Amino acid sequence: MVETELNHERVDIIIPLYNEAEAVEAFHERLCAALGGLKAKFHIIYVDDGSTDDTLTRLRALAGSDRRLKIVELSRNFGHQAALCAGLDQAEGDYIISMDGDGQHPPALIAEMLSMASQGFDVVLTRRVDEDKLPLFKKITSSLFYQLTNRIANTRITPDSSDFRLLSRRALDALRSMPEYHRFLRGMVAWIGFRTVILPFQPPPRIGGQSKYSLHKMVTLAMDAVFSFSLVPLYAGVSVGGLFLLLALVEAVYVLQFWITGHTSTLAPGWSSLMFVLLVVGGSLMITLGITGIYIGYIFQEVKHRPVYLVRKIYDQTEEQKENNA
Repeated sequence: MVETELNHERVDIIIPLYNEAEAVEAFHERLCAALGGLKAKFHIIYVDDGSTDDTLTRLRALAGSDRRLKIVELSRNFGHQAALCAGLDQAEGDYIISMDGDGQHPPALIAEMLSMASQGFDVVLTRRVDEDKLPLFKKITSSLFYQLTNRIANTRITPDSSDFRLLSRRALDALRSMPEYHRFLRGMVAWIGFRTVILPFQPPPRIGGQSKYSLHKMVTLAMDAVFSFSLVPLYAGVSVGGLFLLLALVEAVYVLQFWITGHTSTLAPGWSSLMFVLLVVGGSLMITLGITGIYIGYIFQEVKHRPVYLVRKIYDQTEEQKENNA
C-alpha cells in the first residue's frame, strides 16, 4: 500500500534533540534503515534545542553524507514542545512525522503509519503499551494526569499517547493556525479533530544517555495541558466561594433562631471555632486567587506575542546546492 500510493508524496520527519550526542548517530542509522525500503520522498529535519554537548557537531557530520537532512539550530533550550513546533514550521511535506531521537520511538513503525495515512487518516497517533515496565511513580503520575485532564478538559486526550505521530498536510495547516504560546501538542492535535487512528507500540530501550524530561518539565507540561484546555479550576474556585456563602447562611439562620426564641444567653463565642472558620475561608480564598493568578499569568504571556522559539541558524545542503547551481 505504501509503495504504490505514496511513491510521489513528500514525507518530512521531525526529530527534536537536546543533548543526544550519544544516540544521534545510531538513531540516524536506524532511521535510514527503516526508510530504505520505502519509496516516498523523505526529508529529515533535526531540531537542535540548544544542546550543550556535541549533538550539533554530529548532526552536521551526518548532513555531509545525507543530503536529505535539514538542521534547525535554536538559539537556546526552549523545551521539547517548542522544538517540535520549530520543526513543524519548517515542514513542507504532504505528510509529517514527528518522533524523538533517543530510540524509544521505533522508526520501523513509519511504514505502518504511512500505510494508515494512505487509507485516508489525517492523524496517526501512537500509544505506548509498556505500563508494566514503567517506574511506579511515573505510572501513577501518568495515569492521574490523563484521568484528571480528560475529566476536566473539553478535549479528550488519548491516554499514554506520545509525540510520535503522523499528520497530513491539512492537519498540520490546522495545527499551525493555533497561535498560542503555551503548547501542549497532544491536546492541540486532539482539539483539531480530523480522521484519527491509534497505533500501539512497545518502546525499545533508549540508545544512550538519560531522559531529559525532569520532574519540573513534566509538571510544567501538565500545567500547560490543564490551564490551556480547561476552565474547571476557575469554576472550582467559584464553587468553593459559593459553598462558604451557603455555610454562612446556615450559620446566620442558626444564630437567628436563638434571638427569636429568646435564648441568647446560651450563645457563647468560641475562639477556636472562629479561627478555624477564618483559616478555612482564608485558605480557600488564597487558592482561588492563586488559580486566577495563574490564568492571568498565562494571558499575560499570550498578549506579549513573544515567539515560541528563536532560530539561530538553519543548515540545509539542498538549499545551498540550489543557490550554487543558480
